Amino acid sequence: MSFPKPLPFDPIEEARRQWTAHGWADAADGMAAVTSVMRAQQIILARTDEVLRPFELTFARYELLMLLLFSRAGSLPMSKVGNRLQVHPTSVTSAVDRLSSQGLVRRIPHPTDRRATLAEITAAGRELATAATVALNERVFADPGLSPEQIGPLVEILRELRSRAGDF
Repeated sequence: MSFPKPLPFDPIEEARRQWTAHGWADAADGMAAVTSVMRAQQIILARTDEVLRPFELTFARYELLMLLLFSRAGSLPMSKVGNRLQVHPTSVTSAVDRLSSQGLVRRIPHPTDRRATLAEITAAGRELATAATVALNERVFADPGLSPEQIGPLVEILRELRSRAGDF
């Protein structure tokens, strides 16, 4: 993974200093928190993209495969996929289209609701999802860039943020 050359200073800390110097001290810590989370997301996404690229997956399509893999029947209604992944129906359709063209997912009629379509993981999808998970576990999830003692508190802080935002 290639990153730009590190700066000789923390740009977010410098932005916080500038915020304060320009009279926005009451918002400086919040700006630093938001900017830090967004930069951390970029770093994590770059790491996961690098691992998933050989599998021809994005993280969004990987999440969809895993949702189907973990479901009891290996299939879910498209609307339920969108709700569970918290994405727009158009995004679900696009991801299912791509996974379907790769032979990893197929659309099947809902057995009891003629208006609904199920997304179902294929055997090839199960195989690829498992292989991608092994790679992500080894190269990203087992070492997300923090010490083991920091991971639990971070997850709890972000859980609180998500809860307050109405995520669940």
